[in-house]
Amino acid sequence: MSQRALDESFVRRCLALAAEALASGETPVGAVVVRDGRVIGEAGERTRARHDPSAHAEVEAIRAACREERSTDLTGCTLYTTVEPCVLCAYVIRRCGVSRVVYGAPAGEAGGVTSRYAILMDGALRGWPPPPEVVAGVMEGECRELLQRRAGRAGGAID
Repeated sequence: MSQRALDESFVRRCLALAAEALASGETPVGAVVVRDGRVIGEAGERTRARHDPSAHAEVEAIRAACREERSTDLTGCTLYTTVEPCVLCAYVIRRCGVSRVVYGAPAGEAGGVTSRYAILMDGALRGWPPPPEVVAGVMEGECRELLQRRAGRAGGAID
């Protein structure tokens, strides 16, 4: 299987998690952490259910992966997500040393890759693990469509 096909298969799992989040009233974001082809953590957005603004899908998937690995070092792992990690998620991704990030749709002004706060890509952060390899736009149309469904329900707000 090619890397692109493998990436798409994991983004499909993220889309399923995002659809579950949307069905439960959350922002439709799903994330999966993979090590050596095996899912070690996954989650959908849970900010409303947990009354926790930090319960983003990426953070929840990383928390699950860290528990699974019994370590906060996720060097060698890939994080897949339906949406570009925001600045909050980018901080967590960098601190645990995720080696690769694959995402679907861009996040806009709060994006950890494409905004002016591109913490995910900042190589000048001394004492931090190196920036991960980033692959953008995988299944972007499908990811964007889920976000637009939420935006339609919430009067345009995506959080």
